[in-house]
Amino acid sequence: MTEPETIEALIGRCLQGDQGGFAELYDRYAPAVYRLCYSLLLDRQDAEDVVQEAFVYAFRNLHRYDAARAAFKTWLFTIALSRCRNLYRRKRLPLLNFSLLLSTDLPAPRSEMPETTLAQRDVHAALLAALKELSPTLREAVILRYGHGLTYREMADVLGCPQKTAESRVRLAHDRLRGRLSSESVLEEWVGLELS
Repeated sequence: MTEPETIEALIGRCLQGDQGGFAELYDRYAPAVYRLCYSLLLDRQDAEDVVQEAFVYAFRNLHRYDAARAAFKTWLFTIALSRCRNLYRRKRLPLLNFSLLLSTDLPAPRSEMPETTLAQRDVHAALLAALKELSPTLREAVILRYGHGLTYREMADVLGCPQKTAESRVRLAHDRLRGRLSSESVLEEWVGLELS
């Protein structure tokens, strides 16, 4: 089996007009970009439309991408986030409904006792209620940090803010969540959950 082609090589092929390079870049990054867009928009059609817009823009402006300034994924996320924000403004929609974003399937209980399952569901419901109350800015930070595993530096690039601001937004989200949740173990359990 051959090693996957580097991003730089793929971009080089695209800049030479190789359609296969464009297809490979799209196949490699579209799932993550779609997941980000859906996480923010919570509408399949809107997310698909934004993904297409983001890739059209990215491919038309591929010559402007500078690997020294940001990773390709970060550059794509910045474009997609900007398109999502444009859609928010056009539709004036609330940003997120975390009950759809987070997996509704709870991990298997540690024991077979029904009390354990009910307790896990209560924790999950409390967490979702608290997440719904976060501001759009804090939700974006939480999604990028925990939903996509971005570092604070990558988050800063995507959000267009200093790294310390990205850190501050995540910390502020934690504080607000803690204030709304009755026990800190709920927050710790959420941080361990993987966004779907």
